[in-house]
Amino acid sequence: MSNILNEVLAANKKYAANFGDKANLAMPPKRRFAILTCMDARLDPAKFAGLTEGDAHVIRNAGGRASDDAIRSLVISYKLLGTREWFVIHHTDCGMETFTNDIIRNLLANSLEPAEFDGKNWRDTGRGPGSRAGEYMEFLTISNLEQSVIDDVERIRSHPLVPGYITIYGFIYDVKSGRLIEVPEANRIGRATI
Repeated sequence: MSNILNEVLAANKKYAANFGDKANLAMPPKRRFAILTCMDARLDPAKFAGLTEGDAHVIRNAGGRASDDAIRSLVISYKLLGTREWFVIHHTDCGMETFTNDIIRNLLANSLEPAEFDGKNWRDTGRGPGSRAGEYMEFLTISNLEQSVIDDVERIRSHPLVPGYITIYGFIYDVKSGRLIEVPEANRIGRATI
């Protein structure tokens, strides 16, 4: 077994030993809201949003983007589990700002091995073969952080499966201070309409 696997299993054993009454948590989140945010390991929604287990749904992907799958999860969150407010939270220093669709498609076409970033450019470190399958994917990269929050809130708000009574908030998490920074235009777009 790998060291990581051993560490995860040991941590789980310790966690399960003190599980207590968490077995009685209800399936719907008790605070009736959901967060869509980035998978970046520096973000801990439980800490920056004051959550405990059972409080809210947290949906994560690369960039915290309003992809079809993220919207699918949000729709299930309100339709079947009763959430009424959603937060879209992107963050500063996001890796999704460091490349474009063309860059990642070219990297994947050359090699499936991990690439390296020197703070300015990405470069392949591995050998082929690669795959051109990335040409058919939209990676939802970010060229303007604030605009990406606005775009995602707007995409969710205008989705035909999202009712007007859901309020959608847009924020940027600052990885240097831990603060949530409001994106006023996103919040204007995300206001409940009924």
